Amino acid sequence: MTLRPPPLPTLLRRVCLAGMLALAGATALADEYTEVQRLQRAGQGTEALARADKYIAANPRDPQMRFVKAGLLSAAGRTADAEELLVQLTRDYPELPEPWNNLAVLYAGRGQLDRADEALQAALRINPAYATALENLGDLRVRQAADAYQRARQADGGAAARLAPRIDTLRGLMTPPAKPGG
Repeated sequence: MTLRPPPLPTLLRRVCLAGMLALAGATALADEYTEVQRLQRAGQGTEALARADKYIAANPRDPQMRFVKAGLLSAAGRTADAEELLVQLTRDYPELPEPWNNLAVLYAGRGQLDRADEALQAALRINPAYATALENLGDLRVRQAADAYQRARQADGGAAARLAPRIDTLRGLMTPPAKPGG
């Protein structure tokens, strides 16, 4: 039986909307983004998506709402649609690192760690101080290290005793910390 590291929940939960919110200049626009996000938090994903679609139909080049929509699609399990929208955002707005970061999240969720690494590197070329991408890169590298040790253990059964503590340590790093009071 092959042991596989658990999914990387900290990386998968990261949907960076904060940077995109800085693009909203008018109060009316901010209110529309806020309402879509409120609907999503209230468990009304279908309504949030419909509202985002309506807004995008009237403002097709708005990067922020397109980014928010990608997050809605991802949360709804429509990762292929989310990926398509994020890729288009990277083409339309090559100066924005957030779509690259979120592409990395989708790739990592599918176990495409090399693609996730490339996407994070693209985000960091745009903004070397992008804290979320840096954190995600750290999480990704921990997962890559655990995978490499696991493959080494499979390739050399005699290395199992030597590698097990390293694998266990890395798995501990990949487990999100318990919430206070929980």
